[in-house]
Amino acid sequence: MKRALPNICTAANLFFGMCSILATFEENYFLASIFILLALIADGLDGRVARALGVASDFGKEMDSLCDLGSFGIAPAFLAYSFCLYNFGWLGKVAAIIFALCGMWRLARFNVSTGVVHGFFMGLAIPAGGCIVATTTLLFLALSIHPENFGMVYPITIIVVAYLMVSHVHYPDFKGGGEKIFPVAIVVAVAMFVAIMYFSRDALWQGALTAIFSTYAVFGIVNSLLTLMSREV
Repeated sequence: MKRALPNICTAANLFFGMCSILATFEENYFLASIFILLALIADGLDGRVARALGVASDFGKEMDSLCDLGSFGIAPAFLAYSFCLYNFGWLGKVAAIIFALCGMWRLARFNVSTGVVHGFFMGLAIPAGGCIVATTTLLFLALSIHPENFGMVYPITIIVVAYLMVSHVHYPDFKGGGEKIFPVAIVVAVAMFVAIMYFSRDALWQGALTAIFSTYAVFGIVNSLLTLMSREV
């Protein structure tokens, strides 16, 4: 039983991912987004449970990646398409497919580079990418915003998030020992967080979740740019 517990958590990840896909199919975008966030909780538990019980295994690691692709790659792509991207015809289809493909690429690269990359994530982690889609959907629903009214902003944003997952932008893993964190990057992230919270003051918890994942994505970009600039000086 002890050995099965982490795998149960991992399976719960995909369970919630499938629930999200089914909810999206039924056009219940609120539940579809919530299920992606629940998948994130399950994804965070499996590794911790395995390490706490001393039963980590290669099987569990492979299982985790397969579940992540479903819950944070395919489910958010389908959610984004059904919620908004379908309004953009072929471009919307391309954006959704690119998101899922980049999620797959991100996971494969992570699996083969765990022995080389330490102290940071190479590219935006796929759970964060998937949760950006989920949390922004929750915020748009709460504020009755139709993102298609802002032209190409939504599909471009989806493609940018997809690119960040396969990019070489360094993101902190909060375990210490990573690259230097610049105060300017922190200031930019805090300013963005405050701006999102002000904009979403009528939907505070949706705004807070959106701010957490969105500012994390932007923080990595700014901090990586500052790292490159400091090396060139």
